[in-house]
Amino acid sequence: MPKILQHTDGDVVEIILADHRWFEEALHELRDVRSDRPAVLADLATVLIAHAEAEESKVYPTLRNKNAIDDEEVEHSEHEHDEGNAALLALMEVEDTRSEDFDEKEHELSEALSHHLDEEERDVLNPARTNFSDEERARLGADFGAERERLIEADCGNIDYVRKVVAEATKS
Repeated sequence: MPKILQHTDGDVVEIILADHRWFEEALHELRDVRSDRPAVLADLATVLIAHAEAEESKVYPTLRNKNAIDDEEVEHSEHEHDEGNAALLALMEVEDTRSEDFDEKEHELSEALSHHLDEEERDVLNPARTNFSDEERARLGADFGAERERLIEADCGNIDYVRKVVAEATKS
């Protein structure tokens, strides 16, 4: 299992991309019936929730305020986070990690996450690269990293927190 990345500063684009590659590795581990699926899933849930919430609170508003992305792109990205969180919760609620149900739910999460990573890398991270200086990306990276770490330390990947996040998304 890939170790949870601990980063609290640096270029925000590079930090986000490092998380994206980590998500792909974690999903690969989840597909392997020989892996410790409950442990991998717990780590994935923690990093995925922390990453998405830090993006929504720190990155997207900053990019929108500088007109690097528009309201529609923010709403679309947040909607994809909601879909991914719902798929994550469905996977977390499967009791038998060796079951066909687990494999199906893992596939659904993988599909949702892969789609989002692709779009975000093209439609959000590229504007961050071109509309922000190195110094601005570093400041935003520090803000994103600090929020991500705060959420990880608060155990944001526990099933009750994930249920709360999914329930809040369905209300809006």
